[in-house]
Amino acid sequence: MTITRKIRSAIHHRIVEANGFVFIGGTIADDTSVSMGEQTRNILGKIDGFLKEAGTDRSRVVSGQIFVTDLSKKKEMDAAWTEFFGEDLPTRATVGVADLGGGALIEIVVTAVKD
Repeated sequence: MTITRKIRSAIHHRIVEANGFVFIGGTIADDTSVSMGEQTRNILGKIDGFLKEAGTDRSRVVSGQIFVTDLSKKKEMDAAWTEFFGEDLPTRATVGVADLGGGALIEIVVTAVKD
């Protein structure tokens, strides 16, 4: 099995490809001072770029893990999520957490297939 790593940060690679899967590491918004919906849209836009970098696209996302600091704002996140994925909704888990650091309200991890 070949493992390919792309877009290294100080603590991890943003994209890892292995065995036909593409793993996109935890992604937060560039501007954490905006609403949950706006942060979600920003993150999904970044993820879209990472997927393209890996040679796949949002229609191939099979799973998402979402971490939010305020579950009362989940409807904003849900609206942005369904707007982004349309009919190609992947499986998903949403988990409430105490803090994500840097003022982030949401962090998203996705797994896609490449083939």
